[in-house]
Formats: sequence, structure tokens, C-alpha cells
Amino acid sequence: MRYTDAISSSQTQEAANKTLRNTYGLLSLTLLFSAFTAGASMALNLPHPGLIITLVGFYGLLYFISKFQNSGLGIVLVFALTGFMGITIGPILNAYLSLPNGTSLVMNALGLTGLAFLGLSAYALISKQDFSFLKGFLTVGVFVLLFAMILGFFVQIPALQIFISAGFALFSAAMILYQTGEIVRGGETNYVMATVTLFISIYNLFLSLLALLGMANDD
Repeated sequence: MRYTDAISSSQTQEAANKTLRNTYGLLSLTLLFSAFTAGASMALNLPHPGLIITLVGFYGLLYFISKFQNSGLGIVLVFALTGFMGITIGPILNAYLSLPNGTSLVMNALGLTGLAFLGLSAYALISKQDFSFLKGFLTVGVFVLLFAMILGFFVQIPALQIFISAGFALFSAAMILYQTGEIVRGGETNYVMATVTLFISIYNLFLSLLALLGMANDD
């Protein structure tokens, strides 16, 4: 019985390592592709597509990725989603870069995002801790942030904007821990969905830190 358990545990760990390698490999490629589309969007000075087009494009592609997550089309759709997100962030970056200290703001946000992702990932990989306790926090966080965003459209209060950005930063950090922990412990076996979750978390973390730094430097 113990021998069987040992074999089962070894197979589970091997599958987890494979998912982790595939996830990080695909994540690296999608980050590069998104950076390319963002750069193209900035160079062409494309306008932001607007909230409706952004939401329809994002959730539409997310739906089809979930539907085709076990096929090659799922990978193609992942690149479509991350490329689209790169295009939408281009105008935002141009707006920040037009500020007197815009370059330092963008670079600082990018550096902090990279350090946060590496630190959180390393902790989850080394500790192999079970982060399932974060599930409740993440579920509640989605509804709280959604309500705060809707309120923010009608009430322009600086404190509320700080709360939303800080909330998204914490939510994204928790999601990185949770998703990486799920991969390491064998709870997540689909690297396509894992890649999408981590990419969106990194994307939101970067935008949140950029907004917080921008507000902190606002005279």
C-alpha cells in the first residue's frame, strides 16, 4: 500500500512539474507578445477602444479560451487575449508617459510588478503551502471590487480610487499565490487556464501599482 502511495505521489508531482513548466513557458511568450502589441499600440498612438469594446473583447475571448482549453485553439486564443490586452494598455501607458515624470512611474511600476511576481511565485514554489484558504478572500474580493468600481463611475472620490487600486493590487497578489500553489500541489492541471489566470493577475497588478504611484506623485 505504501509503495502504491509512493508511486501515486511521484506521478502527481511529475504532472505538477510538467504543468508548471508549460505554464511558465507559455506565460513568458504571452508577456512578450503582449509587450509587442502594447509597443505597437503606443507607436501608432491608437486610441483606447473604450469600456464596452474592452469588456466584450476580454470576456468573449476568456469564454472561448475556457471552452477550448484542452485544444490547440485554446493556446491561439490565449495569444489573442494577451495581445488584445496589450493593445488596450498602450494608450494608458502613453498617457502616463506624457507626464513630466511618466517614464520613471512606468518603470517603477514595471519593476515592482516583476519583483512582486517573482517573490510571490518563489514563496509558493519553495513552501509548497496550501493557499486554498485564500479562496474565500478572492471570492469576496471580486464582489467588493466590482461594487467599488461601479461606485467609482458615479462618485469621483480620490480615496475611493486609492481603495480600488490597492484592492486590485492585493487581489492580484493573492491570486498569484493561490494559482501557483494550486499548480505546485497538483490542484491545477491545465496550463492554458493557469497561464491566463497568472497573466491577468500580473496585468492588473501592474496597472494597480501604476495608478497608486501616479496618485502618490500627483501634485
